[in-house]
Amino acid sequence: MKYYIIAGEASGDLHGANLMKHLKQLDGEAVFRCWGGDKMKARGGDLIKHYNDLSFMGFWEVLINIHIILRHIRFCKTDIIEWRPDTVILIDYPGFNLRIAEFAKKNNIKVIYYISPQLWAWKQSRIKKIKTCVDKMLVILPFEKTFYRKFNYEVEFTGHPLIDAIEAEKKRFLSTEDFLSKNNLPSRPVIAILPGSRKQEISKMLKIMALIVKFFPDYQFIIAGILSHSTAFYERFLQKSNVAIVYDQTYQVLQSASAAIVASGTATLEAALFKTPQVVCYKAGKISYHIARKLIKVKYISLVNLVMDRIVVKELIQKDFNPHSLKKELNKLLNDQQYRNNMLTGYAEMKNKLGGAGASKNASKIIYNYLREE
Repeated sequence: MKYYIIAGEASGDLHGANLMKHLKQLDGEAVFRCWGGDKMKARGGDLIKHYNDLSFMGFWEVLINIHIILRHIRFCKTDIIEWRPDTVILIDYPGFNLRIAEFAKKNNIKVIYYISPQLWAWKQSRIKKIKTCVDKMLVILPFEKTFYRKFNYEVEFTGHPLIDAIEAEKKRFLSTEDFLSKNNLPSRPVIAILPGSRKQEISKMLKIMALIVKFFPDYQFIIAGILSHSTAFYERFLQKSNVAIVYDQTYQVLQSASAAIVASGTATLEAALFKTPQVVCYKAGKISYHIARKLIKVKYISLVNLVMDRIVVKELIQKDFNPHSLKKELNKLLNDQQYRNNMLTGYAEMKNKLGGAGASKNASKIIYNYLREE
């Protein structure tokens, strides 16, 4: 079968690639055309657009770039019609993907949504479009099944694909000593910096993260870099701080770290699954932040806290995300053993809630069997 897959960010690229791997095992004639990234391309997908060309973070940023987004949507619709897939598989990225869902449905192409938009956080009105345009919805967070049921829409919980992705990576890990040696880094304890995957979020947060490096001379700070961003780009925000950049080794960085400074997003779950104590940071443009405060309906920004429905990790948001608060929290993560232990206990409870192994495999079976039946 022909699968047209659309992901708009790094985490979607990872989950899309793992889904493709399992679909290939079920469907020997599987062909993939993708909007995503390097991981989906490496799995044999014909990569049409990279997520770096698609990512705009914040209400204001989306508004001023709307002409670019609309151009991408028009191109995507034309490409779908010309290629004529058996299904369009959408991975999160709702502002773009829901428009494509509506278009594909009108053109009698099966629409499968893998990794639901976060409607429980904001824009619950989108549930109407999902019920109309999406033939099959797969969710990866345990509370999402209950959320959709309130709107009389049945979805399938697959478990979270990060669990499998991380276990697969762990088999290839170097020891911390070998990892540091491979990257020509000194043999000192590590603090990981995960400033996000989008240029906009990196530019807003990395400068503040770098300001606290001088207060922790016994540690080395390592940025988990994204291959699509140059060293020169990262260094613009480091202000000559002594910070290393290691590319395409995010999980190895987390595995080796005593603590992590993490931009809000999927990375908060990744740090938790590696049992790395973390502080979660978020900073948006002033206009976007004030709009978000009025619209967003959840108590927390980190997925760890959302899954647990309580504070497991500290969240530093907007004005609270400053060098003083960040230094104070990192001190606690490194030096308060009881604080660390409480966080690790919360991580273990969270992992149990996310379900066991096999999420990508479960999702591929649901998708393949559904399409065969149809």
